[in-house]
Amino acid sequence: MSGTIASQFTDTPGRRAAAEIIATLRDAGHVAYLAGGCVRDELLGRVPQDYDVATDATPPVLTRLFRKTSEVGASFGVVLVKLHGVVTEVATFRADGAYTDKRRPDEVRFSTPEEDAARRDFTVNALFLDPADTSAGPHGRVIDFVGGLADLERKVLRAVGDPDARLAEDHLRALRAVRLSAKLSFTIDDATRAAITRHARDLAGVSRERIGDEIRAMMAHATRAGAVTTLAELGLDAPVLGETSRTTPPHILARLRPEAGLGVCLAAWALDRGLEVGTTDSQLLVTRWRSALCLSNDERASLSNILQTIPTIERKWDSLGVAARKRLASTDAFSDAYDLVFVRNTSLAGRVSEDMASLRATASGLSPDPLVSGDDLIGLGLSPGPGFRVLLEALYDAQLEERIVSRDDGLRLALELAGSGGV
Repeated sequence: MSGTIASQFTDTPGRRAAAEIIATLRDAGHVAYLAGGCVRDELLGRVPQDYDVATDATPPVLTRLFRKTSEVGASFGVVLVKLHGVVTEVATFRADGAYTDKRRPDEVRFSTPEEDAARRDFTVNALFLDPADTSAGPHGRVIDFVGGLADLERKVLRAVGDPDARLAEDHLRALRAVRLSAKLSFTIDDATRAAITRHARDLAGVSRERIGDEIRAMMAHATRAGAVTTLAELGLDAPVLGETSRTTPPHILARLRPEAGLGVCLAAWALDRGLEVGTTDSQLLVTRWRSALCLSNDERASLSNILQTIPTIERKWDSLGVAARKRLASTDAFSDAYDLVFVRNTSLAGRVSEDMASLRATASGLSPDPLVSGDDLIGLGLSPGPGFRVLLEALYDAQLEERIVSRDDGLRLALELAGSGGV
């Protein structure tokens, strides 16, 4: 089946490089098309992040035809071609053998475009585009062996062929279905949806690193709340997080800024799932999710700090002094925690916002450079020791509260505190 592109493509360096690779392959007597997600996105009027090429040329032919190549996946028929500074993945049409490890085929054999389309995950990802054939339109001809064009029109995400077989090959496809359906605002077709539900428990056998990467991709997109809702509906949240499945609506997650980072997104998801902040449950959740999603140290710290900062704002802000408020507001987690507090308690967030405006308007601001350093204390004849840190903290508090406004003020206060034993 063939068709024309419904919308204009964006002329990008990536597309030009891919088109030139296809032209070179054609000149050498080979079949070559744009393939997969880039075709899908062009048909939807989106700008693809990258372009992939599928061809009947084998890896040895590709390395001979192109000067700069990398055979990172040559055993699976995949070669990276660098042209004009752009790296394009070029894959030989293939048919896959059994997926013993539920991730990659045990073996592949080079085949035809039809068989290559049949081994892909979803119909909308199994389309090819011939940019050189302008007989069907100025931008090329779409080749469709699996009904992907009709599914694009219907906004349906459907597995290629037997959905149970596709999921059995790679259980991570269940998460990809959730992510893509949310990102594209597509509906997962009934047969594919039922197969995902049947295979939900199998997701527990997928590597935590791969699961974490899919969740990161979901959280990085503005449709994250829709993805989380679908995860719960399909029973995938339990094997993803190592918890009981919960279908509570993600109200907090849905109200985050589109550009919100991973830490605040995970914190919002945890709150939507009923987490009580300020309890030991928070730290237990961080430990559990770190393992379940293979979080990095920085990601774990971000989630932990946000969850710890929320109860500090909600329960202690009104009783904190100026210095303590400035210190809290200057932490990395404060802004994200505030966003979550805003959703949970708008009136409190309004008071905090007013207080923050006043704190920023002070002469010293929120987080000034310290007026007095440890070297300054040594210069005063004070001996370094455990009390140094306490003294420097006391001096910085005085600076934040504008009880000292110069280095000389700070040095005088340092001598007073050291002499009186006040620190």
